[in-house]
Amino acid sequence: MFFSLAIVASLAASVSAHATFQAMWVNGVDQGSYCVRMPLSNNPVTSVTTDDIACNVNATPALGLCSVMPGDSVTVEMHQQPGDRSCADEAIGGDHYGPINIYMAKVSDAATAVGSAQSWFKVDEMGLPSMSPDYWATEVLNDNCGHFTFTVPSTIAPGNYLLRAEVIALHVASSIGGAQFYMSCFQLSVGGSGTATPSGVSFPGAYSASDPGILINIYTQLNTYAIPGPSPFNSPSPAVATTAWPTTATWNTLSQPSSIPTTPPPGAAAPPAVS
Repeated sequence: MFFSLAIVASLAASVSAHATFQAMWVNGVDQGSYCVRMPLSNNPVTSVTTDDIACNVNATPALGLCSVMPGDSVTVEMHQQPGDRSCADEAIGGDHYGPINIYMAKVSDAATAVGSAQSWFKVDEMGLPSMSPDYWATEVLNDNCGHFTFTVPSTIAPGNYLLRAEVIALHVASSIGGAQFYMSCFQLSVGGSGTATPSGVSFPGAYSASDPGILINIYTQLNTYAIPGPSPFNSPSPAVATTAWPTTATWNTLSQPSSIPTTPPPGAAAPPAVS
């Protein structure tokens, strides 16, 4: 991608190609939207100083909590429109290139915890997996029908957590306020007997509008990319490959369900009581 493509990308940015993280899988089992706080729209947050940068704008309450164990494989799922699970369309289109970040925050009650009041530690990240040619985490996301998979840290203490899944779209990020942040928060109940309570960052506070991974012209050849935020807890940041990134899906897109489950997932924590 080179600077001559910037005009095309700017035009594409005006097209409805926004998206939301709206479903979760645990060890390959579909949790649907049971534990996600769904954003009111698929529009991005563009200010890193607003409380909305934590869990999006007035997200709707989740039905309950998804149960996970340390070491579990968790997949978050993004699509352009609510309830759409089709692999026919890109998960996030319009040349919305950029990184993916996954954070967790230990809370006393995941059903009521305010995202902007928590301490968030990073669990996983993907930025520019290859520079030959430049290939972004969002392109890997699109290759896999909107699915991004990571591992819950094996040593974290049990309890309630919020999980924050985020894409940062950089297609018009060459000026302050141009980067677009797409995030959703999921409510989790983590089991096990771990003891780790990782230190974290705040949202807002973790990012600056002038961070090199946020204020950036991606229409030049990039050999490196500074993923915004802290390093993942007990996990190395992936290196940028010097060979072409494989575009074959690692997610089984042929078995992708067409709709969101209407019943609670196996092992899900009970919905929060109504007072």
